[in-house]
Amino acid sequence: PLQLLQPKTVPKRLRASQKKPREPQMPSSLIKEIFRHFVKMPVTRDAFKIVEKCSERFFQQLSNDLEAYTHHAGRKTVEAADLEVLMRRQGLVTDKMPLNVLIENNLPLEYRKLLIPVAVSGNKVIPSK
Repeated sequence: PLQLLQPKTVPKRLRASQKKPREPQMPSSLIKEIFRHFVKMPVTRDAFKIVEKCSERFFQQLSNDLEAYTHHAGRKTVEAADLEVLMRRQGLVTDKMPLNVLIENNLPLEYRKLLIPVAVSGNKVIPSK
């Protein structure tokens, strides 16, 4: 018995809009350099891959939280206050350990100057807003 010949259906090509967008990633070399700076000892490849995954999830969660705080405040731009609220909720900033003290304890002088306002001669405040 002969079967009726039917044309084969050719699947349509995926359109660009159907592709899953690639999320930007932090360069693994940067993560490796930062981690080696703080560990100060050799790290195996397996351990580094775990550190890389953890740092990716950390920054993803951090950005999601900041986005939620900004959305809750009715804004479209993340501000320093949002980051301070996040750090307060994580327990990094407290009444006994304000953000300025945390900055002074953990950042080099050139970054401190950019983040903490300082009055200089001529009645100027650096950094200016």
